[in-house]
Amino acid sequence: MRIAAIYDIHGNLPALEAVLREIEIEAPDLIVVGGDVAAGPLPRETIERLQRLDVPARFIRGNADREMAAAFDGRFEEALPPEVREITEWAARQITVEQHDFLASFEQSVVLQVDGLGETIFCHATPRSDLELFTVRTPDELLREIFGGVTQSIVVCGHTHMQFDRRVGDMRLVNAGSVGMPYGAPGAYWALLGPGVELKRTAYDLQAAADRIRRSGYPEALDFAENNVLRPPTTAEALAFFEG
Repeated sequence: MRIAAIYDIHGNLPALEAVLREIEIEAPDLIVVGGDVAAGPLPRETIERLQRLDVPARFIRGNADREMAAAFDGRFEEALPPEVREITEWAARQITVEQHDFLASFEQSVVLQVDGLGETIFCHATPRSDLELFTVRTPDELLREIFGGVTQSIVVCGHTHMQFDRRVGDMRLVNAGSVGMPYGAPGAYWALLGPGVELKRTAYDLQAAADRIRRSGYPEALDFAENNVLRPPTTAEALAFFEG
């Protein structure tokens, strides 16, 4: 089985559409959508596109999916910062009941056999939490603690929006990167697995995407267009933020 892993779309439909065009050429057996799909400027349209994929798919719940579904139901986590609550509530108001139920149906993690790689677990952040942070610089000792209960030799994740492929002992940790809100060079990041691991970056029309996002009505539309599409933070800037 060959698998395309797409994570952290965050309602950036133009980026998703560009990635799906490349996935069509690669012709994988399955798409794993790794969470945080719709919390962003084009939530309804992004979900609609995911609901009509031409390739079989499995969907993993990210923290933003969980928070959006809760907001739709009128519930909010107390720890959610006010600015995050505002954009989450806005996105939740854009979707239908059917789309809410779609988000609520996502799985916590998925274990699959991948050609050339063996048994692989796909999760949003870590297998035990959709919020836990680790990066390419996280010490091995801490990673052994985080993944101590994992029996699979390969873990595929997202959440921090930075693509990497690193080993910790016998375990391989792959971050597929972010389709819609990347850190690093502009573009849409994803991964293709089987028989090896290919970290992908798809170019797309950034200016057209930014223009569409600015017209979306999203509360942070101008910031998203400028700082998540046209000129995203560098990897070094993102690492400094997470380490802080």
